[in-house]
Amino acid sequence: MHEGHRERMKNRFLSEGLDNFNQHQILELLLFYSIPRKDTNPLAHELIKRYGSLSGVLEAGYEDLTKVKGISRNTALLLSLIPDLCRLYLNDKWKKKAQLNSSAKAGEYAKTLFYGRQYEVFYAICLDSQNRVNHAALVHEGTIDSAPVYPRHIVEAALRHKAAAMILAHNHPGGSLQPSAADLDATAKICAACEAISVRVVDHIIVAGNDYFSFADRGLI
Repeated sequence: MHEGHRERMKNRFLSEGLDNFNQHQILELLLFYSIPRKDTNPLAHELIKRYGSLSGVLEAGYEDLTKVKGISRNTALLLSLIPDLCRLYLNDKWKKKAQLNSSAKAGEYAKTLFYGRQYEVFYAICLDSQNRVNHAALVHEGTIDSAPVYPRHIVEAALRHKAAAMILAHNHPGGSLQPSAADLDATAKICAACEAISVRVVDHIIVAGNDYFSFADRGLI
């Protein structure tokens, strides 16, 4: 019976895509590939109940998932792999030479750097003279409280990747889009350091969820 059910689920996906699937059905289908000989429907329901949503399950993290009864190391690895895979997929679609010549494009590009991130990270997006991306350099992981360390790391990234201009980007996981006092202070210090090497900081993007805040749009840079 389960073999037939699995084939029906797979064929439904091939003919319809996932748009009409319930969240537990998407998870059930995914679990087929780490749990080969067991009904995955009850576990899918249990995971949705425990974490509240499909996105909650995928963002739970490997260590937390391994504590759930019925979740093997392979299953926990599969589920925790997906957010990172989605982020890399979305970023790769922009290709290396994406041209970020507006705050809207910069915001959309920046969002691809943060999908699935459960902690704060800081990027220096190095641009050429045509505002095309040379490289998105991950310069810090953690909080922005240690602002004095940023200018040196960002200047190093600018020189290494031959930046003519730069867009700063960091995320506020689950938080407000509004810049903090530390954000404003760090931005001012970075702009001054980059100006000394003739690199323009054209924007600073804060990402929270699917939204972004542009310093340039608000006249803060």
